[in-house]
Amino acid sequence: MLWKKGRRSDNVVDARGEGGGGGGMRFGGGKGLSLTAIVLIVGFGLITGQDPMQILGQLTGEQSAPTSTQTRQAPPANDEGAEFVRSILGDTEDTWGQIFQQAGRQYKDPTLVMFSGRVNSACGLATSATGPFYCPADQKVYLDTSFFQEMSQRFSAAGDFAQAYVIAHEVGHHVQTLLGVSAKIQAARQQGRQMEGDGGLLVRQELQADCLAGVWAHNAQQRLNWLEPGDIEEALNAANAIGDDRLQQQGQGRVVPDSFTHGTSAQRVRWFKTGFAQGQVGQCDTFAAKNL
Repeated sequence: MLWKKGRRSDNVVDARGEGGGGGGMRFGGGKGLSLTAIVLIVGFGLITGQDPMQILGQLTGEQSAPTSTQTRQAPPANDEGAEFVRSILGDTEDTWGQIFQQAGRQYKDPTLVMFSGRVNSACGLATSATGPFYCPADQKVYLDTSFFQEMSQRFSAAGDFAQAYVIAHEVGHHVQTLLGVSAKIQAARQQGRQMEGDGGLLVRQELQADCLAGVWAHNAQQRLNWLEPGDIEEALNAANAIGDDRLQQQGQGRVVPDSFTHGTSAQRVRWFKTGFAQGQVGQCDTFAAKNL
């Protein structure tokens, strides 16, 4: 991927080192919680209406502190990993700004916070084990770039475009917030509607974010022509590697569709490809789809 063609975003905050690296929860054992335990805790939080991040933080001895306001500290200029993040975020800003303008709307850029170890967000305390996430309460994407190393080593999902897909997926959640989708999901949760499970609202929300990542990829390629042979396969491999069914099989030896939150590997691949094929937001209505 010729990512250096992308415009660098000014909306990246470097909070690495502020969260006290190390410790925290890690997938797969040690002194942290196992993937199975994390999945169960998150499910419990969703069912009871509690913040899963706060529950996880309390169980690992971390108290959720009030969200601190990150200073606008830009990453150092010689940090190529940070430059990559700025490039991808910058192009999502350009792409979605153009798409929103064509629809007669205004796009509001999100902020991306790079952290290490743990971070406080408006959605609660999170650690590296949470993985990249978007918080609608403060409209920020949170990313510990060590996740990219884990993608490569543990899930065999390497490559710069695989990493770009991850960022674009989280930005997809920001697009959902601006379009009012996130508010509808929260209202449905308060009404007691089914959230988890195969075909549940959480799965549909995540698959739509995958589709929106594909929409970004299509439009970015049209403008920049920056994809190289194998790049799309990298993104599809990443989507396949982090499907609920595959993660559950690896983590607990069995698949439990009733606890799905993100969709199967096949579904995640399908919806990214759907968005990438035509680059149209209208193709991403996962909530109306009978078959995901």
